[in-house]
Parts: sequence; structure tokens; C-alpha cells
Amino acid sequence: QLQLVESGGGAVQPGGSLRLSCAASGPSLDYYAIGWFRQAPGKEREGVSCISFTFGRTNYADSVKGRFTISKDNAKNTVYLQMNSLKPEDTAVYYCAAKLYGGQISLLPHVYDYWGQGTQVTVSS
Repeated sequence: QLQLVESGGGAVQPGGSLRLSCAASGPSLDYYAIGWFRQAPGKEREGVSCISFTFGRTNYADSVKGRFTISKDNAKNTVYLQMNSLKPEDTAVYYCAAKLYGGQISLLPHVYDYWGQGTQVTVSS
């Protein structure tokens, strides 16, 4: 059973940076796509970025393009989300999720099967 654990959240000022980690245990992520999602209070969960673990294909939500970078470490079975130039509107609980790759990556939450517990990111002055 694939298990995902997020870490790296915290509180930062606007313009600051954080790096989130999504560490997987169980099977290798080689056949999976990994997505980062976020959910702010009172809002629906939205896709932020995604990556195919083997081929490295990536996609980003328009709201984070140029500020966030998704990457992976195959040896550590871990995916990262580097978040720069953070804004107050980035405040949310951030989740990573996994689905079998199947040739597609996606920012749609409902296609993902495995989810981590989430990590809080707060951007405030």
C-alpha cells in the first residue's frame, strides 16, 4: 500500500519561500504521477502542480507558474514543491497525492487514489 507523508510547511512572510516534501513508502513511485494540491478554508481543493515520476513531465496551475517548481528524487522516492515569491493567497493546507501514471498527469484531484495528510502553509505579514 502506497503511503505519502508531506513535510516542510510553515509560516512565512509574503515574498518568502518554502520547500514541501512528499515522501513515499511502499512501492516505488516509478509507475506513478504525483500531484500537489491545496485547500484553503471554505474553498475547494485545487491542483497546484504535478509530475510523472519516471518521465519528469510537469504541469502547473496558472496561479503558480513561474513561482513554484516541482521536482523529484528517484533515489529517495520523494517529490518536492519549491515555492518562491509566496503570496497571502497561497495560504492553504497542501497535500500530495499519487495515481498510476497511465500516460497522463493531471491537476484534477478526483483522479488521484492515494493522499497524504497535508501540511499547513501560511503566508502572512
